[in-house]
Formats: sequence, C-alpha cells, structure tokens
Amino acid sequence: MDAPETADRLPEVEGGPHLRTVAMPRDANASGDIFGGWTLSQMDLAGGTFAAEHAGGRVVTVAIEAMRFLRPIAVGDEVSCYCSLEKTGETSITVKVETWARGRGRGKPPEKVTEGVFTFVAVKKD
Repeated sequence: MDAPETADRLPEVEGGPHLRTVAMPRDANASGDIFGGWTLSQMDLAGGTFAAEHAGGRVVTVAIEAMRFLRPIAVGDEVSCYCSLEKTGETSITVKVETWARGRGRGKPPEKVTEGVFTFVAVKKD
C-alpha cells in the first residue's frame, strides 16, 4: 500500500483550495463517518465553480470518472477541495478534484481522502 499523502504534498494550485468546509454531524452515517455522497457534492460544487470560471459562464456536470474514496472523513474534520484543469474541449471542461481532510485538534497533517475527475459542459440561458 502506498504511503499516505500529507501536507508536504498538498496540490499546488493558484489561490489555495477552491472549497473549504467543516464536516458536521448531520453529514455522518451511524458509524460517525461522513457520507460519500456529501463528499461528492462538495467536490461537484468546487469543480463546478472552477469550471464556470474557466468557461466564463454557467456549466453543468455531465460525467464523473475515476472516483476514488481513499480514507473516511470524520465529523469535525476540515475538508478542502483542490481543482486542476485536466483538459478543455469546444464546450466541455474536465477537472481533477482532490479532497483533503485535516482532523480538528488531532495534530495530524492533512490527508488526501478522495479524488475524482469531473466533466462539465458549458450551457447558455436557453
């Protein structure tokens, strides 16, 4: 098994994370781990905002590929999503999203918990 990625290797993206939030009890399952769907929605928000900035307008999610859940997120963890441009087409934008979590009060460095590749398509008002 590969060594966990730590703060020494956080993604180098301009402006830091594209989304940062704290995982709350309402987002957890009965075991105290954060639902994968909640994590996925945070990644979609971060990636969509990033893609909209690059597209200069509204975008919608059309595909999620290569999704990997690497570690659980706990209630109280600070969750950060980092986005990087993978490729662009005439109307599509593919974005890699990495999610990192830092345990509150645990003195541990951030760890990568999830990663995925999202494809967005630019749309007009009508």
